[in-house]
Amino acid sequence: MTQTIENQTFDQERALYGSYDVRVVGCAFDGPADGESAFKECSNVEVERAYLNLRYPFWHDHGLTIRDSDMTELCRAALWYSDHILIEDTSLHGIKALRECADATLRRCDIVSPEFGWSTRGCVMEGCSAESEYFMMRSSHLRFSDVRFRGKYSFQYIEDAVFENCVLDTKDAFWHARNVTVRDSLVKGEYLGWYSENVTFENCTITGTQPLCYCRGLKLVNCRMVDCDLAFERSVVDADVTTPVVSIKDPLEGSRIRVPEVGEVIRDIDGATGVVEVGGEKDPKDERPAMCVCA
Repeated sequence: MTQTIENQTFDQERALYGSYDVRVVGCAFDGPADGESAFKECSNVEVERAYLNLRYPFWHDHGLTIRDSDMTELCRAALWYSDHILIEDTSLHGIKALRECADATLRRCDIVSPEFGWSTRGCVMEGCSAESEYFMMRSSHLRFSDVRFRGKYSFQYIEDAVFENCVLDTKDAFWHARNVTVRDSLVKGEYLGWYSENVTFENCTITGTQPLCYCRGLKLVNCRMVDCDLAFERSVVDADVTTPVVSIKDPLEGSRIRVPEVGEVIRDIDGATGVVEVGGEKDPKDERPAMCVCA
């Protein structure tokens, strides 16, 4: 039987430690005792309309739902080592808000949290906004849709992830990422995707200098590239680009890049023999038949 706790204020250490089958409504975790770890080692907990102003509230929890709540800047490291989490319509404004968790779904949340989401597995994010640095580092099995993100050093070392209909305004994103697909999204920022492996962009707009260098298994399908120079350096890439590219540098053997126009193709190392087809015309380095463009 579920116990309900309503309209109370808790400030003591481990206020509801070890609770299970409990619903907490309209409560505040704040006060002069400045106690930490309010919900540590809990299971099957529902939290609604809570004000969380103290540190480390949700650690080692199993089966956790949080709705319509406010985790302030002082609510540091809010969710660690927990699993089977649902968070809806909630602000997460403390540093390191989510770490080493599993099976976490966030919907319509407002995230302002440096170092958010590290080493998390199975995170679903829908309709959220986020500001962060080193966002989701070393996480895996991610599914993001309609996410608006602003920050830097995001999605580094992630694996097995899908992003759809997102706006990602971020530099140094997707470094060392593996097995990632980004669809129907805007990706803004410098030095995108260096050292990545098996990353695909479909129907995306990509902006910024020196994108997608030192990559393997890189694919671009029907993508726009805006203000992109020195692209694809030392990468192996299969790319269909629908807009002019400022410059392409040293695409490696095995690459095939199709663009309507390019300002410059730079080849200044051995092995930079990747094919660049401009406006449907044959690359002079390619002995295969030129691409056919039919009316």
